[in-house]
Amino acid sequence: MKALIVGGGVGGLASAIALAQRGHDVTVLEQAPALSEIGAGLQIAPNGWRVLEALGVIPLIRDTLFEPEQIEMRMGVSGRKVFGLQMRGEAERRWGAPYIHIHRADLVEALAEQLRNLAPEAIHTGVTVTGYAQSSTGVALSCGDGSEMTGDIVIGADGLHSVLRTQMLGPDAPHYTGNVAWRAVVPIDALGDHAPPPGACIWAGDKRHAVTTRLRAGTMANFVGMVEMPEPSPEGWRVVGQKADAQAAFAGWHPVVTTLIDRAGTLNRWALFDRAPLPRWHEGRVVLLGDAAHPMLPSMAQGAVQALEDAWILAAALDAEDAPDAAFRRFHDLRIGRTSRVQKGSASNARLFHHGSMLGRAAIYGPMAIGARILPNLIHGRQDWIYGYDATTII
Repeated sequence: MKALIVGGGVGGLASAIALAQRGHDVTVLEQAPALSEIGAGLQIAPNGWRVLEALGVIPLIRDTLFEPEQIEMRMGVSGRKVFGLQMRGEAERRWGAPYIHIHRADLVEALAEQLRNLAPEAIHTGVTVTGYAQSSTGVALSCGDGSEMTGDIVIGADGLHSVLRTQMLGPDAPHYTGNVAWRAVVPIDALGDHAPPPGACIWAGDKRHAVTTRLRAGTMANFVGMVEMPEPSPEGWRVVGQKADAQAAFAGWHPVVTTLIDRAGTLNRWALFDRAPLPRWHEGRVVLLGDAAHPMLPSMAQGAVQALEDAWILAAALDAEDAPDAAFRRFHDLRIGRTSRVQKGSASNARLFHHGSMLGRAAIYGPMAIGARILPNLIHGRQDWIYGYDATTII
């Protein structure tokens, strides 16, 4: 089977590897002139690790990943610790795989390297896909330069503003969530005494929160700051914001947060959009996955992981069913409930981290702090449905 995959990000490359492992002919079409990612960190939970392991990617990322000691929550201004949940060692004990941080660029490069090992000529950059046409026997993609590519199926891994989804389901505007995010990566050595904790740390505050993690074997600090704003800023990973705006948004916060912003060379800023769950993810021989199918806020750190799960289950469904249409229906049926729940949970977490009043913080964070200290096993258990999921065994 010849698969054309539109989008060279995490979901597109992972689906190409999963199909190539099964003996299929894969071509990845990426609009950018090169597979490059801006500085950004990812949290890969145990459910994502299992897919990366099945894809054969783990040996290619071991030297650059970072395994956090804890997931913790602190107050953004004072730095007071609300709770900490042990992850290093505990994740493998409870969920059978570690919880890691990795630079997005390092993960994309590892996925691309593994794909080249399986299919050396699979990746084509600088290709803009404008639409598709299909018949009962195949599908053709139209490209911006007037050329056409044909295959048996098309996988749309082309993100929030998916061209393929627009053709499939009609034009629609994504929903602005009321949040704008800042993102930066800074060398640990540049932060002095204000380096972030060696874990995943949520810094909660009034109508805003930040997340700090470590990358590249602990040598880099990653910062994500989410701020409620009535009007969206320009949307896009590569939109550069003004440092003064980020400094103003987190003025008076703990020095760990403000120092990260002050020492950042570049601060990317983008508006956060999502969509309600779609009624379907496919049309005939064309199917969507990842953000093209179910964009979500970053507040559960599951966006890339859900794309990895999609990639594996889609490839397995194509092998299990006799026809693409049947495989795509099965894929949607297996995934829609889970991805919708993660979308909802991500939006809920964003609200949880943004309590402004002292009464609201006490009512919400107090029980969380007590529970984490007295019943950590119960708190970990609330993550079982996410982290304990094994996409590699679903089909």
